[in-house]
Amino acid sequence: MRIHELAKEFGLKSKDLLESLEQMGYAGLTASSSVPDEAVPRLRASGGKATAVSKPKMVTEEPLPTRRARKPAAVKKKAAPAKVKEPEPEPEPEPEPEPVVEAEPAPVPIAPGEAVRVGRGATVKEIAEKLAVDPTAVIRKLLEMGEMVTITQSLSDEAIGLVAHEFGYEADIVSPEDEDELEDEEPEDPERLKPRPPVVTVMGHVDHGKTLLLDAIRKTDVISGEAGGITQHIGAYQVHHNGNEITFIDTPGHEAFTAMRARGAQVTDIAVLVVAADDGVMPQTMEAIDHARAAQVPIVVAVNKVDKPEADPVRVRTQLSEQGIQPSEWQGEHEFVDVSAKAGTNLEQLLETILVVAELEELKADPDATPRGVTIEAHLDKGRGPVATVLVQRGTLMVGDAVVSGAVHGKVRAMFDENGHPVEEAPPAKPVQVLGWERVPEAGDEVRVVHDEREARHLAQERETRLRAAEFVASRPATSLMDLLAAAREGEISELNVVLKADTQGSVEALADALEKIESDEVRVRILHKSVGAIAESDVMLAQASRAIVVGFNVRPDPNARDVAEQEGVDVRLYRVIYQAVDDIKQALAGLLTPGAEEVELGRAEVRATFRVPRLGVVAGCMVTSGTITRDARARLVRDGTVVYEGKVESLRRFKDDVREVREGFECGIGLEKFQDVKEGDVIEAFEVREVARSL
Repeated sequence: MRIHELAKEFGLKSKDLLESLEQMGYAGLTASSSVPDEAVPRLRASGGKATAVSKPKMVTEEPLPTRRARKPAAVKKKAAPAKVKEPEPEPEPEPEPEPVVEAEPAPVPIAPGEAVRVGRGATVKEIAEKLAVDPTAVIRKLLEMGEMVTITQSLSDEAIGLVAHEFGYEADIVSPEDEDELEDEEPEDPERLKPRPPVVTVMGHVDHGKTLLLDAIRKTDVISGEAGGITQHIGAYQVHHNGNEITFIDTPGHEAFTAMRARGAQVTDIAVLVVAADDGVMPQTMEAIDHARAAQVPIVVAVNKVDKPEADPVRVRTQLSEQGIQPSEWQGEHEFVDVSAKAGTNLEQLLETILVVAELEELKADPDATPRGVTIEAHLDKGRGPVATVLVQRGTLMVGDAVVSGAVHGKVRAMFDENGHPVEEAPPAKPVQVLGWERVPEAGDEVRVVHDEREARHLAQERETRLRAAEFVASRPATSLMDLLAAAREGEISELNVVLKADTQGSVEALADALEKIESDEVRVRILHKSVGAIAESDVMLAQASRAIVVGFNVRPDPNARDVAEQEGVDVRLYRVIYQAVDDIKQALAGLLTPGAEEVELGRAEVRATFRVPRLGVVAGCMVTSGTITRDARARLVRDGTVVYEGKVESLRRFKDDVREVREGFECGIGLEKFQDVKEGDVIEAFEVREVARSL
C-alpha cells in the first residue's frame, strides 16, 4: 500500500502522514512510496498519528529485555527471579495492542459491498492489500475456483472481479494510466475558479480550408510550411481578440475526438465545423459531425469560401439541417457564420461567435491547483530531444516542474509558445511546447506535475510495469461484440454502437435502416457513423473511442485500419449479404448465437502485372505480401477497397511449375476461377472458412 492511499483512508494529507512516519523513524519517503509493513497496524490503531510508543518499541524495549533476562538467569539464580519479574511486565504489554490492531484493519479500509479500485493486471499481493486480507486467503479462493496462481502473478479482469466478490466487495478495475490519483489532488474550490479561454477544435472535409482559416485568423503563414498544403500534425495555437484569448487546435483525422477521448481526456470545449460553400456537405464533414456529437460539445459552423461565384451558403444550411445541425436563424441551436479565409470576410464575427458560445458554457479552472494537462502532440527533435505540445487544463505549469505523462517522466527544462517564444509559466488552456522529457510521450496521455524528479521517475516506472502487466493479461478484444453485450447485461451500456461502411450509398441506407429496426430488451443498435468506401483508420479509432463495432458491407479495411483494429482490439465484422449482417446482430442481441463460420485469412498478394496464357486466360503476376497463397483456396479480389470478385484460386505457378503454395516475399502467377478482369494494383486475398462455436 502506498502512502497517499493510506492517507486517503485516514482522511489526511500525504504530507501529514509523511511527518508521522518521519517521527516514527522512517525518513526519506515520498507520497508514492510503500508504507513499511510493520508501521501499518500502528498507524491504523492511532488513526495515522505517530505515537511515542512506536519508536521505542522497535528500537529500545525489544532487544533490552531479552538481554537482561538472559544475563541474570546465568549469573545469579536467586536474584534472577526478582529482577526478571520486574522487566517482564514491560514486554508483556507489547503483544496486547497487536491483537487489537490486527482485529481492526478489516472494517477500516472499505465497507463490505463498496467498490475497491484495482488496477488492471494487479498481482495477488496487490489485490490482497486492497482487500485488507492475507495473500494466502486470495490464493486459497482461487484454488477453490480451480486456478493455481502465485503471489506475484497478474490476474485477469474476470479473476479480480470474482475474488473481490468472494470477499464481499465490488471491483472497480481501472486502466494503468487512470489508476494513479497522484498526491492528494484537491477537489475544485468554487471560490478559486477563474474564467479560462475556450479550447476550440477546427474540423471539416479535406480542402475545405481549415488550416487556411486558422492561418487567416492568426495572421501567420503556417500553411506554407505544410507538405502539399495539407496539415501533417496536430498544432495548438492561441489567438487574442478584444482582450480575450481563444485556444485553437488544428487537427487532421480528428485525433482530438478519437485517440484522446479513448484515453479519457476531454480536451475540446467547442468544435468549429468548416464547410466550403461551393462544395457542401461531404463524407468527412459527416464524420466530423459524428465525432463532435460523440464528444458532446457545441458546434459552430463556419461556411467558408463565400467569396466564390458558385458559393451557395443556403444549400449548405439545408444539407446540414437534414443532418440535425439546425441554424439559429432557422430557429435552431447552432450558430452559422459565412466567412472567407482568403478574403478575410467575417473573421471577426466568427471569433465573437466563439466567445459568445464559450461564455454560455461558463468555462472556468483553478490556476493555483496542482497543474494537470494533456499531451496534444509529441515528436523527437534532432536538436532539442523529445518535445511535447502540452495543453494545460488546470493549475499553472512552470519551468522546473517535475512532470509525468503516461509512463514517461521529465523535468520542464524550457517552454515555448506557438510562435517559438520562451515562456516561464502556462496557465489553464495555454498550449506550450515542453522540453526535458526522458523519451517521447504518447499523444493523448494526461500530464501531471509531481513533487520532484525522483517521484516522477518512480511513478513512470510503476506505470510502465503495470502497463506491461495489463497488456499481458488482456487476452480478449476490448471492443468485441460479445464483451459489449455482456456489459449491456450488467447495465453498463444501453446501446450497441455501430460504425457502418459499405460500397454504395444505397447499401449504407438499406443496412442502416435494417439494423436500427432490430428490437431487443437488452440493447438497441445505434449507428454512430455511416459512409461509403473502404474501412479507414479513423473509422476504427472512432469505434475504439466510442465502444463500438465496425460493420463492413462489401468493403475491406485498408492495411492501416487492419493493424489498428488488431492493436486496439476493435471488432471488425465483414459481410457480403445484408440479411447475414442483420441476422448476426439480431441473434447476438437476442442471445441466440448458433455455431457459425469464422473467416481466417491465409495470405495476400499484390498484382504487379497481367499475362494472357493460352487455355488459361488472364494470369496475374503477383508478389505475396503476407501469409501464404495456396492452390484451391477461396479468394477474393479487392480493388480500391471494394470487393469485385469472390471465388477460388484455380491455378498457382512459380515460373513454369505448378505449385501447391507460395509464401510471403516470393513472386507467383495466380489464375482465378471464372474471372479474367484482373488489373495492376489489385489485391488478391486467400482465405478459408472454419466452423466455430459462438457463445456469450
